[in-house]
Amino acid sequence: MNIQALDKKYVLQTYGRGNVEFVSGKNATLTDSEGKNYIDFTSGIGVVSVGHANKRVNSAICEQIGNITHTSNLYNIAPQAKAAEAVVKASGYDMACFFGNSGAEANEGAIKIARKHGERDGEIKRYKIITLQHSFHGRTITTVKATGQEAMHNYFGPFPDGFVYADDMDAIEGLLDDHTAAVMIELIQGEGGVEPQDRAKVQALAKLLKSKHIPLIVDEVQTGGYRTGEFTASQVYGIIPEIITLAKGVGGGVPVGIVMTSLKEVLSVGDHGSTFGGNYLSSTAVCSVVEILNELKESGELEATSTYFNQELEKFYRSNEKLFTQKVGIGMMCGLRVKDADTLTSIMNNAKESGVMVLKAGRNTLRFLPPLTITKEEIDEGFKSLSTAVASI
Repeated sequence: MNIQALDKKYVLQTYGRGNVEFVSGKNATLTDSEGKNYIDFTSGIGVVSVGHANKRVNSAICEQIGNITHTSNLYNIAPQAKAAEAVVKASGYDMACFFGNSGAEANEGAIKIARKHGERDGEIKRYKIITLQHSFHGRTITTVKATGQEAMHNYFGPFPDGFVYADDMDAIEGLLDDHTAAVMIELIQGEGGVEPQDRAKVQALAKLLKSKHIPLIVDEVQTGGYRTGEFTASQVYGIIPEIITLAKGVGGGVPVGIVMTSLKEVLSVGDHGSTFGGNYLSSTAVCSVVEILNELKESGELEATSTYFNQELEKFYRSNEKLFTQKVGIGMMCGLRVKDADTLTSIMNNAKESGVMVLKAGRNTLRFLPPLTITKEEIDEGFKSLSTAVASI
């Protein structure tokens, strides 16, 4: 029985899988079971930030596995403490970290911190979390409800109470009241269609919330780890949130979720926990990935790669304006608005056949999240293949 048949028989069919099986990868190049190569403009949905089969990350993980993989959080874990230090220093914020296993878990932790903070901050119970329409915060029952997409809420209720959706940034202030525990936003909505928020509006919101002592949660599951040019998009936007969530790219392929917060004293022993979060394996990966990303940033290589990728994306966009209406995004989190859904589907199908992997997102958007280590040669090859993919549309 082949892999596709095994998958259909034994795996719950919750994904619309493409009929391809990747068996190896090197930086931004993937190879399938038939020996065909593909340029990866997705990095596993923003995860493989330092490329596939990164030798430094693999070496660090293998060395750690040879010693110890897991003991639980009942004991000190040296790489976890070092990973927390690395993440906090890269962010430039005065924060502390909690480690989980995914972006959804990180967002769950952020919500718990905000609600306990609301419980103890005065006599009125603050429990409301305001999020934005088109947002995406995870797949658990709570983070599905935090997600401002009605289609995501089908079938899975009843949900936890207290989530309110603002139509846009301008609508948030009118929803604030004595029961508001936090406002939770993505500075660039990923699944919602690579939609950057307005910088001035974000800064005004952050200032308003501080004046009202309401925490701002910034979901940086997709934007964190230098995806937008700085370690966090919050730095790019010039704000200091009370809570930031990270995942995806900071683990380089190993599952990790991190809550960073300046509200260090809110959670007490027993308030929150994770069996696997921050174990020797995942935190070792974080240490290695962040070290590599810091070097890319400090050397100027990250900026040069981002500039070149965006330059070539702009050329591709200008050469195919009959298909696209707008180029969007910041840094290496980019998108092209496609004129309609059918055209987007055709591009996705043709791209895979032509040997380049891309993503789709809401609002008819062709999404690009390449590894931050992608080479010029890989960028050139990827856009050559993508041009072939769209030529017949």
